[in-house]
Amino acid sequence: MNRNLKKIRNLLLLLVALLSIQSCGPRKATSKSDQKPVITVTIEPQRYFTEAIAGDKFEVISMVPKGMNPETYDLSPQQLVALSESRAYLRIGYIGFEQNWMKRLISNAPHLQMFDTSEGINLLLGETTCDHTHHHQEKGTHSHDKVIEPHIWNSASNALVIARNTYQALCRLDKSNEAYYADRYRTLCNKITETDSLVRKLLATPQSSRAFMIYHPALSYYANDYGLHQFSIEEDGKEPTPAHLKKLIELCRTEGIRVLFIQPEFDKRHAEIIAEQAGIKVVPINPLSYQWHEEMINVARSLAKP
Repeated sequence: MNRNLKKIRNLLLLLVALLSIQSCGPRKATSKSDQKPVITVTIEPQRYFTEAIAGDKFEVISMVPKGMNPETYDLSPQQLVALSESRAYLRIGYIGFEQNWMKRLISNAPHLQMFDTSEGINLLLGETTCDHTHHHQEKGTHSHDKVIEPHIWNSASNALVIARNTYQALCRLDKSNEAYYADRYRTLCNKITETDSLVRKLLATPQSSRAFMIYHPALSYYANDYGLHQFSIEEDGKEPTPAHLKKLIELCRTEGIRVLFIQPEFDKRHAEIIAEQAGIKVVPINPLSYQWHEEMINVARSLAKP
């Protein structure tokens, strides 16, 4: 009797397992067809702009993960494989990652539609600007490209251009949902304009600093927008020498610098030495954050504090 009961129980378990496998089959088949098309971007702030317009029509993936340096980041083989499933790549323009990897990305996934979201931005070339209204070729192929300041997204005026380029790219990829993208594009532009107004209001206070120091010069366009002076700890992209550190400490005193910004992907030892010697405050920021609005305000609020 017990042996029969055991056989019946085993048969029931087998039946449940078979039904479970069968019920999973159709879900897998439909989930594949229900997957959203993928768009790939370079950095997290781009993902913010793109998702704000794309809504639920596309999945947006950043190539440079959170906390990594886009000037030096190297792709994993898994990322190269995943890229082949993307419909399009939206590049930010001149960042080191793109200069180093773009040719390989294109050859690895020749079907990808490429869009450059920096088109139309007035690029900073050291202390000068250059009209950037044409479609540019592979970055880094000419010596003058090396002096282009790549951190274009840290600017409300540039963000409006990036948003427009992103909106136009999405309409080309999916014309049937153009009205949907237009509505979300307008909402994003309003948010960017609101951010710009808040920054200007904060920086207009009498006690607001007009100069700041930063490890890596990621706020050049921000400073250009609001009439600020940015001083970088990095010396030609390298760690500062003891002699340069001494000059920076003196610079803090002569320029009345009260704020030193540090970014999570860089060593903060030199920043702490300068801050201690010059008697200024160290403020952590993340110009590569997905939370673009909050970071723009955070910088202005730090400068506005007495």
